[in-house]
Amino acid sequence: MDVIPAIDIRGGRCVRLAQGDYARETVFSDDPIAMAKKWAAIGARRVHVVDLDGARDGAQANGAIVKQIADVLSVPVQTGGGIRTMETLHATLESHLDRIVIGTAAVKDPEFLREAIAFADDRLIVSVDARDGRVALEGWVEATDLDAVAFIQQLRDQGVRRIVYTDIARDGVTDGPNFAMYERVTRSIDIAVIAAGGVGSVQDVVRLGECGVEAAIIGRALYTGDIDLSEALAAVARG
Repeated sequence: MDVIPAIDIRGGRCVRLAQGDYARETVFSDDPIAMAKKWAAIGARRVHVVDLDGARDGAQANGAIVKQIADVLSVPVQTGGGIRTMETLHATLESHLDRIVIGTAAVKDPEFLREAIAFADDRLIVSVDARDGRVALEGWVEATDLDAVAFIQQLRDQGVRRIVYTDIARDGVTDGPNFAMYERVTRSIDIAVIAAGGVGSVQDVVRLGECGVEAAIIGRALYTGDIDLSEALAAVARG
């Protein structure tokens, strides 16, 4: 299992949202690039970068910063937010980004999803963001009636190999992940799962590993000091 620091960018700054609410923002740094360098220097083997403006507005807004992060780091960088056309997907993968994450477009544009799977293959991650077990879109501001587990199975049937699953109600509040959901997905669907949302302690990280997830994305808890990245990496290394 891996531990992946999250860098969420809004207006060029490194921020965290509480439960996906753009009105409940905490700014942790004015320099996302320096923050990425910090996590890599501590030992992160991968960094997760989200363009929050792009996720909400439908087009990349902080793409230049994301590219700079990928250019300066020696570890892989995966990114999402505003990647909703094949042109954007191609350009992003050609900018030293290791993996790209799509969310809203995977639901709203089936043809784009098919083309993305065919082109990106295992470099594609689909973000499944859910509130009360139902998929949410457009940077989490649009609710749907789409059952998250059924959607994940559908993605697997279409050829998606990896997802990021985020329980929105727990994201940015460090109340603990939705362990039951992760166990349900990993045990019932043959797909790699990256956990995100609510990770508030090293114990949470260890338990996620026991649930069978491939990695855990950690945001707020790293910035507040509730989780020490080096301790979390050591914990998962011990198995």
